[in-house]
Amino acid sequence: MGAVAGKIDGKKREHCFEIYGYDFMIDTDFKVWLIEVNTNPCLDTSCVHLARIIPAMLDNAFKIGIDPMFPHVKR
Repeated sequence: MGAVAGKIDGKKREHCFEIYGYDFMIDTDFKVWLIEVNTNPCLDTSCVHLARIIPAMLDNAFKIGIDPMFPHVKR
């Protein structure tokens, strides 16, 4: 991330976030390699596994990025 830190949100906007897509590859020795990082990841739920994890990822992203701006008021 340090290589592009100055290019990410260059306008220093407050109260915004972005979801990145990280592509990994695992070789025959089970070593994990980062292939690329996408600023517009595919959120297609075309299989059972993706249909489970993508909505959960989005829900967690909103909990981290948006919920703190609107604290729940107990009545």
